[in-house]
Amino acid sequence: MLLRIEHLGIAVDSLAESIPLYEALLNTPCYKKETVGSEGVMTAFFQVGPNKIELLEATNPDSPIAKFLVTKGKGFHHVAFETDNIQAEIERLIASGFELIHQSPKPGADHKMIAFLHPKSSDKLLVELCQDTQDNA
Repeated sequence: MLLRIEHLGIAVDSLAESIPLYEALLNTPCYKKETVGSEGVMTAFFQVGPNKIELLEATNPDSPIAKFLVTKGKGFHHVAFETDNIQAEIERLIASGFELIHQSPKPGADHKMIAFLHPKSSDKLLVELCQDTQDNA
């Protein structure tokens, strides 16, 4: 079951340039930076109320974020929904006719297991499913 919008992902050219801008815009500090080697991305997170903003910088020219920046430029990249059972959610979506980029969950940033829906099956919106891998209580 989808629980809430967990974060919004924003593609940027440079975290070094964008972090100060978003700290001023959101009036909150970046609380975490993390590299996800399997996705070729470095991330920076901001807490905004119960939700988060994730900035994404490519770490290599073949990464999905690098390709996104070349074709679409900086800006909104994806919406992530938190789920309490990512595998069940993947199966539900496949049964409902959605195409997924990831057929099974994989490790992502911020202690999450993740899977992405293909935008061609979700009205051109890139959707990420995520589930905590640790108890954040």
